[in-house]
Amino acid sequence: MTVFKNKYIVGLTGGIGSGKTTVANKLSQFGIDAFDVDHIAREVVASGTPCLEAIKSRYGNDILLTDGSLDRRQLRHIIFQNEQEKAWLESLTHPAIHSRLLEYIETSQSPYILLVHPLLFETEKNKICDYTITISIEKKRQLKRVCERDNIDESIANAIIASQLTDKQRRQRSDAIIDNNDNEAELDQKIFTLDQKLRALANDKKQQYN
Repeated sequence: MTVFKNKYIVGLTGGIGSGKTTVANKLSQFGIDAFDVDHIAREVVASGTPCLEAIKSRYGNDILLTDGSLDRRQLRHIIFQNEQEKAWLESLTHPAIHSRLLEYIETSQSPYILLVHPLLFETEKNKICDYTITISIEKKRQLKRVCERDNIDESIANAIIASQLTDKQRRQRSDAIIDNNDNEAELDQKIFTLDQKLRALANDKKQQYN
């Protein structure tokens, strides 16, 4: 059962480097509001926020860049080498992320709302979704994308991937799957078809509550 009776929320997930941002951007071109939890996570640790102050208190000023913002790369190295630190960070940031996300959803007038979340099932955010989609990608291609995009070595990339559900686990729990191993033209066609389906499902839900 979803939290929002007057909204149709679509959870979009997939492992790091699977193409969530690409798919979200393409759907945004159709006038769909897409709220990316990774972006919200950056907002709640921006300069001057309570979360950043707590992080600075725990790790000292060395966790900051020269402009006073969070050194996300250094923090990533800390939490993926220490489970206790990872758990502490999540207990700090997840409530703030959730609160900000709900604010965005409440104000959206989009035909349906896209919730982009790499840990959709792990954090149980699928419970506020009406429909869930997994983007599936081959492991070899995923590793290459992550290492090149984030400028990290393969061991860190593998640690991040290992901290998430497997591709198979996400596929089993999702309502739909987008295979992102094809070329862009094929991906565009899949997304166009998906958008039409989601609009119809969202309209059906709205009619039920009107």
